[in-house]
Amino acid sequence: MGHIFPRVSDRGIFLSVIVPVRNGADRLQAHLATLREFVCAQPRPAELILVDDASEPEAAGLLAECGRTAPEVTVLRNDMNRGKGFSVARGMLAARGSYRVFTDADLAYPVEEIGHIVHQLETGSDVAIACRVLPESRYLMSPSFFSYLYTRHVLSRVFNRVVRLALLPGILDTQAGLKGFTARAGELIFPRLSIAGFGFDVELLYIARKHRLKVAQAAVHYRYDDEPSTVRFAADAVEMLGDLIKIRWNDWRRRYA
Repeated sequence: MGHIFPRVSDRGIFLSVIVPVRNGADRLQAHLATLREFVCAQPRPAELILVDDASEPEAAGLLAECGRTAPEVTVLRNDMNRGKGFSVARGMLAARGSYRVFTDADLAYPVEEIGHIVHQLETGSDVAIACRVLPESRYLMSPSFFSYLYTRHVLSRVFNRVVRLALLPGILDTQAGLKGFTARAGELIFPRLSIAGFGFDVELLYIARKHRLKVAQAAVHYRYDDEPSTVRFAADAVEMLGDLIKIRWNDWRRRYA
């Protein structure tokens, strides 16, 4: 699966933070510093696992340097661009923490939100997911993104309604990029994943439900810094609809048993 840089000892690790990374060199150095600071500030042993999804040289160099110079950091590099789902699964299966949380490399969810997810896990949930549509959730974004937010919100709600009707009743937000798992839940779910793209979020939650794991939905603060194209968003939506069919097919074949 690619080169592995040295990692911390896995004895007694309380928290693993997994971050899939694909390029983004312009902001990556600052975000890596924030993530390292958060992990080092934890009162119990923690590790940071960065999964480099075949980034271009500048970003790859920053990740490699972080792995070489920080004993609490592990860097896994994919041999080619494998997708977010593959990268998250790879990081989760390499993790050694009692609790394992993945978050996006752009830090759209402030690192403090990781603690809220861990709290849900410590208080009895097997899986905890950020939910951007709960009344307590809050956005931080430029006013220039308001029209985009409205369009994306409508499309996301339509997609989520399809997901709830077809696969996951009661789950209000499958696609938020901040999710946490107990070690047991992570080791049960991630070896069974088959979707490497963005539909992996739905698949992992379907597997969790299939095995009667307790899933908590937590309010979250988050921000928008970028405005993806409508074409890209539409293409992702079409791909994810195909993934829903694949999940049903996999279930029928008992892949998730």
